[in-house]
Amino acid sequence: MQIPKVLLVNDDQASLYALESLLLEAADQQVYELMTASSGKEALRHVLLHEFAVILLDVSMPGMDGFETAEAIHSHPRSAGTPIIFITAHYADEINRLKAYQKGAADYLFTPVIPQILQAKVAVFVEMSQRNIELRIKTEALARLNQDLRVQRLQDLERINAELEQEIKERKQAEQRAHELSTRDALTNLHNRRALIQQLEHAVATSDRNGIGFALLFLDLDKFKPINDTYGHEAGDELLRQVAARLTAAVRVADTVARLGGDEFVVIIEGKAASANAARVGRKIEMACALPFDIGSHRLKTAASIGIALYPQDGADAQALMKNADTAMYHAKENGSTPVQFFHEELNVRERERERWTLELRKALAAGQLELRYEPQVDLHTGRIIGAEALLYWRHAVHGPIEAAQFLPMVQERALLDRIDAWVIAQCCSQVALWQSMNATASAASAAPLCIWLNLATPQLHPELLQVLLPAMRKHGLAPGSIGIELNENLLFGPGDALAQMLTQMQSTGVRIALDDFGSARSSLAACKRWQLNTLKIDRSFVHGIGNHEGGTDIVAAVIHLARALSMRVVALGVETRQQLEVLQELGCHTCQGALFYPPLPAAGLLEQNSGAESNIDTPNIPTHLPS
Repeated sequence: MQIPKVLLVNDDQASLYALESLLLEAADQQVYELMTASSGKEALRHVLLHEFAVILLDVSMPGMDGFETAEAIHSHPRSAGTPIIFITAHYADEINRLKAYQKGAADYLFTPVIPQILQAKVAVFVEMSQRNIELRIKTEALARLNQDLRVQRLQDLERINAELEQEIKERKQAEQRAHELSTRDALTNLHNRRALIQQLEHAVATSDRNGIGFALLFLDLDKFKPINDTYGHEAGDELLRQVAARLTAAVRVADTVARLGGDEFVVIIEGKAASANAARVGRKIEMACALPFDIGSHRLKTAASIGIALYPQDGADAQALMKNADTAMYHAKENGSTPVQFFHEELNVRERERERWTLELRKALAAGQLELRYEPQVDLHTGRIIGAEALLYWRHAVHGPIEAAQFLPMVQERALLDRIDAWVIAQCCSQVALWQSMNATASAASAAPLCIWLNLATPQLHPELLQVLLPAMRKHGLAPGSIGIELNENLLFGPGDALAQMLTQMQSTGVRIALDDFGSARSSLAACKRWQLNTLKIDRSFVHGIGNHEGGTDIVAAVIHLARALSMRVVALGVETRQQLEVLQELGCHTCQGALFYPPLPAAGLLEQNSGAESNIDTPNIPTHLPS
């Protein structure tokens, strides 16, 4: 019975004997035939005479090294598909590892090898070869049978065909197991170095095609060697497995997590905003690894140093990007106070600035340094204040009053943004309730309620918003139409069904929805057509263009006509001159807000203005005085 052959190639007799001793037991049991060679040329002579299930090939050999030998083996048609596992003692030679996989290596092992891993990898390829031998023998037997058997043996042929199909199925399963062994780290089940390189090259190609960069995080555990030496390799292995689990939990399913070897890990983050996402994920990983690890009866502590490189600015190819991320990681390790470092210092400065703003804003929220000012909205037909936009300000101890647009973009922490939204909602609902009660006291209860429009700090509309907004409205007993939410198109991205359900639920409970800044880069006709919103707000840049020689008035007229066709009310933002007001009245705009009417007012100021019946714009039906 023919059995598979395994070839072991190493010029060092001691290493050859050590590796051979790991495989002799299976060879003695005739699972396979083990052959050896002490040079590349001798290995080639064996390959010309025999067919091998797998070749274990030393990288560093005099004369013809392992890479040249592998190239010569795969250049021959007979041995082109023979699996080769490189074995080397050079642990940190990144270029040689990459070169090995480029030469078609099935795997890359370091000495001293773990016996069970070496034996398992060899066993998989031997099993595949054995299946191929059996399949070939049966195929030859079937060919001989077909020469003599015809119709009377049809049933036997069907049976044999079924057996062949089962053999093929088992062969595919064996190939799948071999693939998993060659692309997965045996200890952590993360992607191994080979799979990482493939994924990294794929990410580079994808980025070059679509123009969207990605981030690479290089992670190294601190004090891993002392833990390994003190508590033993089993504890070290368990620590690596737990670190791998925490890394996987800290990233998205679409992100790639790989173990390079030892205590080094790599994470690839693709998609938009790679820089901000990489910093966020890096901090999340750093915090996760800082928590104690329970290993046996011991509670061990370590930490992670993380370097971040961005493609394409930090490296023109996969190898350069890996190198620069590794460099950033060493900078992080040297600077213990900043365990997450970008390769470019300017990004570190920007990230520290974001962290500073986030910390100060968290303190400002707790200290009551945030306030809302209200910019009134005037109905152009009646002259009454019918609503106001709530604008968020920060009374900063150094910079004075700061508008939300100046500080919110610096904040990446979702939980803090959600807390700010909850605070804004609570303040608006409380103020609306106060104004409604005072209007009722003034016998104006029959008038339509004043609508306060608020802007969200969160970068994405999410269901948790309703769990804050609707209870706050019920708590204060607000009339329908008292609260409105201004959304730009970025907030209208997401799964269509879930978003439509949210908008419908808000509108059914009396919350008005406006499409903000129509005509800017953040808002478009597509959003108007897709979502049945109540109000369209014309971007102030279009309003400022009224009366110019570039068709500004015509553009505003088209926007108002579009809103009417969609049954939406129109609010013009940033109205500053009489000319703009007169054109907007003539075009049939419903409502305006801007410096011509009122600046953003504190709550008491809005209450005072709202106590009067009319505003201060000059139309046939509206009083002619302007605010002082």
